[in-house]
Amino acid sequence: MGLLEQISGPRDLRDLDDEQLDALASEIRDFLVAKVSRTGGHLGPNLGVVELTMAIHRVFDSPTDRVVFDTGHQAYVHKVLTGRSAGFDGLRQEGGLSGYPSQAESDHDIVENSHASTALSYADGLAKAYAIRGEDRYVVAVIGDGALTGGMAWEALNNIAADEDRKLVMVVNDNGRSYTPTVGGLANHLTTLRTNPRYEQVLDLVKRRLNGVRGVGPAVYDTLHAVKKGMKDALAPQGLFEDLGLKYVGPVDGHDRGAVEHALAQAKRFGGPVIVHVMTHKGFGYDAAERHEADQFHSPGPFNVETGEENPKGRTWTDVFAEEMVTLGEERQDLVAITAAMLHPVGLHLFAAKHPERTFDVGIAEQHAATSAAGLAMGGLHPVVAVYATFLNRAFDQVLMDVALHRCGVTFVLDRAGVTGDDGASHNGMWDMSVLQVVPGLRLAAPRDGARLRELLREAVQVSDAPTVVRFPKGPPIADLEAVDRAGGCDVLVRAGAKDVLLVGIGSMASVCVEVAERLGAQGIGVTVVDPRWVKPVDPALVGLARDHRLVVSVEDNGIVGGCGSVLLQTLNEARVETPVRLRGVPQEFLRHAKRARILEEIGLTAQALARSIVEDVTALDRGDAFVDVE
Repeated sequence: MGLLEQISGPRDLRDLDDEQLDALASEIRDFLVAKVSRTGGHLGPNLGVVELTMAIHRVFDSPTDRVVFDTGHQAYVHKVLTGRSAGFDGLRQEGGLSGYPSQAESDHDIVENSHASTALSYADGLAKAYAIRGEDRYVVAVIGDGALTGGMAWEALNNIAADEDRKLVMVVNDNGRSYTPTVGGLANHLTTLRTNPRYEQVLDLVKRRLNGVRGVGPAVYDTLHAVKKGMKDALAPQGLFEDLGLKYVGPVDGHDRGAVEHALAQAKRFGGPVIVHVMTHKGFGYDAAERHEADQFHSPGPFNVETGEENPKGRTWTDVFAEEMVTLGEERQDLVAITAAMLHPVGLHLFAAKHPERTFDVGIAEQHAATSAAGLAMGGLHPVVAVYATFLNRAFDQVLMDVALHRCGVTFVLDRAGVTGDDGASHNGMWDMSVLQVVPGLRLAAPRDGARLRELLREAVQVSDAPTVVRFPKGPPIADLEAVDRAGGCDVLVRAGAKDVLLVGIGSMASVCVEVAERLGAQGIGVTVVDPRWVKPVDPALVGLARDHRLVVSVEDNGIVGGCGSVLLQTLNEARVETPVRLRGVPQEFLRHAKRARILEEIGLTAQALARSIVEDVTALDRGDAFVDVE
């Protein structure tokens, strides 16, 4: 029986000696590699925090003491140590473990955050609450993977530093990376602390000398900390955290569990807010991950354990965008690219390889990315800001007030738009086509296939006096679907039979609507299917088409409230078009994690479900039944 099988909760760790704890760390790494190789997931970050997570759970008493991870993808080891190892065969699978902390899974999880730079704010609030309520509880915030490049983390630090009475320990998991190497002045500062050879040499010398003094015992570490502070001021840049008024412990080797435990215990004794600076290596202990140049296996799909090679993924929407950006970059010297710590995930690494001087990775700082892009546009360039759709939510105010208000020609490219599935509620890109509707002057395109992605991206970067958005889903694009006609700026994909139903297919839903048309045709129902291409503003041609049909159905891979269908309905109402309208989209709720296809089936965005509901509506119209415009 392995040691891992004996761990049902964090307190079991306290019964193990050092040799057993080292063996357990190795078991956990082997366990994670084996499980994630089958399911995919955030392997590299978790291989880097094995000893750190074990130390946290030995020094603190979860769930009485609260552990908040930033970002939550670092929590696999935490899940293992809190009794959930049996569930890892279903990691990120339907009905299985979430890839992030989950209150539904365990009392040890409180914050389900899977967006970066938030943990310190959560922890600040928790620590304040416990102090006000008189509860003797510690809060431990683990922040790393580049999350300190996010401005929200520094807003939290500014507030935390103002109160000395909170039992709050902030662990900076410094692995020098987010998805790829962390960028920015802070990253450079931490790197200097981490790598200054004189600092490390003198520190090692003093440590050896102090350890040689008989009778000093536990006071060695405290003395060393005081001496180290003086050395750091002399030999390395001034301590940034201490300049903020925060107590600071470190740097500590994050793979030396004993040293990390000692540092955490020291921080716990301080009583007030403390920074513990821990140096780790992403992918530590698995050679294939450590050698993986792009991102140290940040989030691989299923892979071969022996070779480290990922299973073939096939061609994706991201690949199409990446290639077209390179082509556009050759044609236009004014085109620049911006991303927020996601150079490889959004495909801008190809553009960066060709045009490094025109590529800007700003770290996990979407708000800065948007406003910096406005500045680039004001300076005569055309920026393309590429992020996951869900992450643009964080920069809405900047899109509205900094880009749109100033009529800046900035193109936002939203990868993983719509239902994404595996990563759960926080990663579904189901909000963008609703929240962006209120931005004056903004134009939004939703391509249905790879050819349209290239085409619409080219059109978007031609706009110099307003923001443009191009959004596309996760996974492989369908085979290119050519139009049979045009109506205004819309592509007509199907004209079949009488003008019974006008199907407006938005983006990836256009191909689904073509399949719906086939099913309706078999029932003797005439159908016109149109793809608006540009969904904001509403194409005037849709007004005329709607007036000529008996029923209009809009279908979108976006939240149904305030989305493209809602705006179309409003537009038709203002034009006094009396044709009844049905809206089909994503219900306005936080969706569970499962494969994209499974989620779409559950919410009724499949050809079969759509066709069935439309047949019922047409039948009701034929009978002359009362018809409610919106479901």
